[in-house]
Amino acid sequence: MIIWLMYDIEKDKIRNRIAKLCKQAGLYRVQFSVFLGTLNNNEKDTLHLQIEELINEEKDSVYIFPMSKNELKQTVLLGQAFDKKLVTDKVKQLFF
Repeated sequence: MIIWLMYDIEKDKIRNRIAKLCKQAGLYRVQFSVFLGTLNNNEKDTLHLQIEELINEEKDSVYIFPMSKNELKQTVLLGQAFDKKLVTDKVKQLFF
């Protein structure tokens, strides 16, 4: 399944660790606090648990949105939807 993961994390150290976990899981950074990629249910659950252990639930926010390929193709991207320096051809392939 395709996963969008976005966050608002107060502490730099924790934010950097979560970004590293997202990359290790195979997600691609499309904006500074937004990742996109394909994970199976086990990978999504593992990432969820790893992040849950790191965040401060009273101050931090993390959103994990699963969606199908068809739903992703219906996503509307406006303006500078992606940071062009971060987006790879693999990410573009998910949309087109």
